[in-house]
Amino acid sequence: MSSSSPAERTLVLIKPDAVRRGLVGEVISRFERKGLRIDAMVSRTMAPALADEHYAEHVDKPFYPPLKDFMTGGPLVALVLSGDQVIDVVRGLVGSTDGRRAAAGTIRGDFSLSNRENLVHASDSTDSAKREIALWFPELD
Repeated sequence: MSSSSPAERTLVLIKPDAVRRGLVGEVISRFERKGLRIDAMVSRTMAPALADEHYAEHVDKPFYPPLKDFMTGGPLVALVLSGDQVIDVVRGLVGSTDGRRAAAGTIRGDFSLSNRENLVHASDSTDSAKREIALWFPELD
């Protein structure tokens, strides 16, 4: 059975805490086992200017400086995933933002005990996915 609509895309960042803990393969395998496709992937360190663009809506909030330090403090893996309703599917696999409250069986529920160091970022809407993919993978436009 095939869908007539094109596959949706989303951006996922496997954060520095997941890289440091050796969880990159585990995280990617969960997405692949679900049937999602990796359209692009790169390992890199987030530059401070990219952090400011990526988190533009949070730059003036009190929690942003430590978040920026965390996100720019080590290598991460950026992925573009595609599939049917990929944004909702990925957010379901990732779990609640606060790893202490995320459901067992989700990435955060199984591996995170933090609100900031919560292993994975996933776009929360079609608009944010388009904006974030353009920031991280401009060649995909």
